[in-house]
Amino acid sequence: MILALETSSKVSSVAVAEDNRLLAEITTESKLTHSKTLIPHIEKVLKLANKEKSDMEKIAVSIGPGSFTGLRIGLAAAKAIAYALNIPLYGVPTLKSLAYHFLTPNLKIVATMDAQKNAAYRESYEFIGGDLKVIDALEVLPVEAVRDEILNCGKNIMLVGEKAEKIYENLNRGNIYLAPFYARMPRAALVAMYALNADAPDNLMNLEPLYVRKSEAEVLWEKRHGKD
Repeated sequence: MILALETSSKVSSVAVAEDNRLLAEITTESKLTHSKTLIPHIEKVLKLANKEKSDMEKIAVSIGPGSFTGLRIGLAAAKAIAYALNIPLYGVPTLKSLAYHFLTPNLKIVATMDAQKNAAYRESYEFIGGDLKVIDALEVLPVEAVRDEILNCGKNIMLVGEKAEKIYENLNRGNIYLAPFYARMPRAALVAMYALNADAPDNLMNLEPLYVRKSEAEVLWEKRHGKD
């Protein structure tokens, strides 16, 4: 059995899967922080799946990019569980897991997360021969730049993730689609699915969040005190 945690955005999601079947999932978006909801959700999803902590064989967690605080909370919880139960830990890039909403050939999936200041973390994929291939490597781009990029692409495009709706605004192209809200945001079931197809687990001690850019606090510190 695998336990999966998704905390890279305002959405808090926990899932349990076994034998490539989703046994239970709790996905919420509320004003409560991940620090208040994550552990209760883990306990509840295990109860819904009629499973015990001792049944866990693997644990997977989203590692970003996304909310810095959410990523730290999710990874800390996953590491603690992996260490306590001596089970393998899988770190799953958030944007790659989003692509698992659409296991569809001949479709370019443009996955995005909010990078603040009208910017997006963007990575694009296609499923080719049953494997997920990166088409456009991970970058932080202005929303307008992502919009221009997809307008200049002749392929069928599916927009997913936090910035998908903003990017889709005022577009009128028959080859560009906005995923419905329920297939647009991060989910723990996708994290579990990605991890179940991973080649090997990550190193418990070395796994870190995929921040991509510096936090606002770090940027302000460097402005005031210099980089050294």
